[in-house]
Parts: sequence; C-alpha cells; structure tokens
Amino acid sequence: MPLPLYLLAMAVFAMGTSEFMLAGLLPDIASDLDVTVGTAGVLTSAFAIGMIIGAPLMAVLARNWPGRSSLLGFVLVFLAAHIAGAATSSFPVLFATRVVAALANAGFLAVALTTAATLVPADKKGRALAVLLSGTTVATIAGVPGGSVLGTLLGWRATFWAVAALCLPAAIGILTGIPARPVKAEEADGPSLRAELEQLKSPRLILVMLLGALVNAATFASFTFLAPVVTDTAGLGELWISVALVLFGVGSFVGVTVAGRLSDQRPGLVLAVGGPLLLIGWPALAVLADQPIPLLALVFVQGTLSFALGSTLITRVLYAAAGAPTMAGSYATAALNIGAAAGPLIAATTLSTGVGNLGPLWTSGLLVAVALLIAFPLRTVVAAGRSTEVLQ
Repeated sequence: MPLPLYLLAMAVFAMGTSEFMLAGLLPDIASDLDVTVGTAGVLTSAFAIGMIIGAPLMAVLARNWPGRSSLLGFVLVFLAAHIAGAATSSFPVLFATRVVAALANAGFLAVALTTAATLVPADKKGRALAVLLSGTTVATIAGVPGGSVLGTLLGWRATFWAVAALCLPAAIGILTGIPARPVKAEEADGPSLRAELEQLKSPRLILVMLLGALVNAATFASFTFLAPVVTDTAGLGELWISVALVLFGVGSFVGVTVAGRLSDQRPGLVLAVGGPLLLIGWPALAVLADQPIPLLALVFVQGTLSFALGSTLITRVLYAAAGAPTMAGSYATAALNIGAAAGPLIAATTLSTGVGNLGPLWTSGLLVAVALLIAFPLRTVVAAGRSTEVLQ
C-alpha cells in the first residue's frame, strides 16, 4: 500500500480518538458541566450530525482545491476546535466545538476516502479503506483508552488537549508526504458535480448507505454508553472502562483487517457470516453484562463483528458510487455518521426505562435485526461488484 495512505491514517487516528473518546468521558463531563449523562451523550450525536452535514458540504467546497491544502486545512481547524473545547466551561460552547470539529473531520475524511480509493487499483478499494480505517481502530485500541485514563487522572479537559497535540504530527505528515494534487479525481476532465450528485439516485447506492448507517447506529448506540455498563452493571472500577475500550478497539482492528482482505472479492461471505453473529452478540451482551468476564469477552467480539461488517458495507458504498470520484468519500462518510448520530439518540431514550443501562445494548440488537431484514432478500445486490448496477 502507498505511503500516503499511512500518513492519512495518522490523521484519522487523531480524529478517531476524538470521535470515540467521549465513551469514557461522559460521566466526568456531565458532572463538571452540571448536565445529565444522557444530555452529555448528545455531544456524540452533535459530532455525528456535524459530519453528516459536513461530509457532502465540505467535499463540494474542497472539490477543486489541491488535495494537500484541503487535508491540511481540515486538520488545523480540527486542532483549533479542541483547544476551544478544552478551555470552555459552558456545555453549549462545548457542543458547538464538537460540531465545528465534526465539520473539519467530515471534510478530511471525505477527501481522504476519495484519495485512498484512487491511490490503488480499482479492485483494491477494500484494502485501501482498511489501511485508512486502521487509524480509527488504533485510536480505539490506544488513543481512546489512553484518553480515558488521562481523563480519570487529570480530568476530561486533559484529553481534549491531548487530541489537539496529536493533530500536530498529523499535519506535518500531510504537509511533507501528500502531493498537492495526488489523485485523478482532481483532474479537470472528471465528471461534473451535477453528474456526481446524480449517483445518489442509484438504488444500490442508497441500499448500501442505509445498511451501513444501521450497522454503525448499532455500534454507536452501545459504544457511547459502555462506561455505565462497565461500572454500574458489572460493578467494575473506573479504570476497567479503559480495559473494555481497549478490547473493543483490538476487536475493531481485527475486524477491519480481516474484512479488508475479503470485502473486495468476497463481501457476501463477510455479510452472511458476520451479520447473524452480530445480531446474536448484542442481546447476549445485554444478558451477560453483570458478569465481568463474559462482558469483556463479548465487547471484543462485538468490536470485531461491528467493524468487519461496517467497513465492508462502506466499501460497497465506494464501489456503488464509482461514478462520483470526488463525492464518493462524502457519501460513505455521511452513511457512517447518520448511524453514529441516530444510534446514541435512540439509545439515550432507553436509559430512563426499566432496562436502564442495558437499553443501548438491546437497541443495538434491534438495529442490526432491521438491517438484516432489509439486506437478506437483496443480498446479491449488496455484494454486487463495482461495475454491476443490479437495481438500475
């Protein structure tokens, strides 16, 4: 894989740490800013909503900019938003900084996904995506748990400062390692913006975006509220939150790595095996959440399955949107974050019900069930190759 992919993954690591880190910081933020944990959970949705809006918007704005300048600018805005977030004592201001950071993250990821897909042969998009998303999975393994420990020891603001610091080497790597105009998508003879937006009329593209959103909603519904399950339901200490996050992160890395080798040529296998197992796993986790060892084991398993299935579906988005070389990354980003926004919002409504902390886990199971019910009768469409527009 080309070196620029790994430089992009470095920036994704910093941004992934920020996106996921709130899972271990919500109780501390809620206490410090005098809001409920459910209200603090809205910060995750705010970030996701910013990415939903920002992915196509930023992709359009940056469509004719030099790739390196676009990527560098988004990283620097992301850095500034975290400095502001670390310094504020106002929840509305913190909410606003999350939206701004999300817009920058969305723009970066939309451009980076497009770049990754065009730096490799057409039949290697899945592997390129796996390299790029390894930044996110390493963030869940090292960055997020490290941020949780840092937040436990020094307060949640220290984690925000740490993410800002992580942006500096990422910016230097982009400046020194990414050519100014590295991809074919930036050439003048590419399709018009209108032609690229027309791709959104493709039934297959809409289908795989919907499935990707549902699976990611299930992932974020539980991941966002994992900390109370670990400490309250399982009765473990706060530092065990970091252990759970590491296990989820290691699982996500395994899932993305395995799926990256299969999602180009055998996506149907990943979906057929991973989908039902993921569906079984969320209710099992809810039932066994009060037992520490099964809880931690299932957190690893669900991290593996969630990211294997999710990354495969997002690869399908890139294939289905092959006719939109500069906008395909934004479509994939939007699908991911529609799920990331909806999942925590739906899960938060269950916290005040009789199932309490287990509500998000049951919510995840329901969301995966809906995805499988939609996907099963259309499974050949979902797994169709990049050149086969089955529903068109």
